[in-house]
Amino acid sequence: MRSIRGIAKKDEKLLVSVQRAGGKEMSFKPTVLVADAGKELRWIGRLMVRGLFDGEHYFQLQPNASGGTTFIQGEKFSGLLVPLVKSSLDGATRARFVAMNAALKTRAETGG
Repeated sequence: MRSIRGIAKKDEKLLVSVQRAGGKEMSFKPTVLVADAGKELRWIGRLMVRGLFDGEHYFQLQPNASGGTTFIQGEKFSGLLVPLVKSSLDGATRARFVAMNAALKTRAETGG
């Protein structure tokens, strides 16, 4: 994810820009489902109509035993087209989430 713009408030639309394989940027406008400051941001994005290809994405912050914070990111895909793109979701999409999490960890720990 390159950027997220908008108001993090239930039922509001965000503008999310992601970098796809090959470096191409793509934007979409998901609807906020949960916006609990300092705890969780959750949205759902849809391809054209509900049930075709839906992605519910979430970010959660949880305090951990060491006094720090654990960041949890996940996405649940559903809809008629999911079986057709499952290998891409399991491969390239997962790899980009891992890369984003690593970059976020570095930034949080170094301030850069």
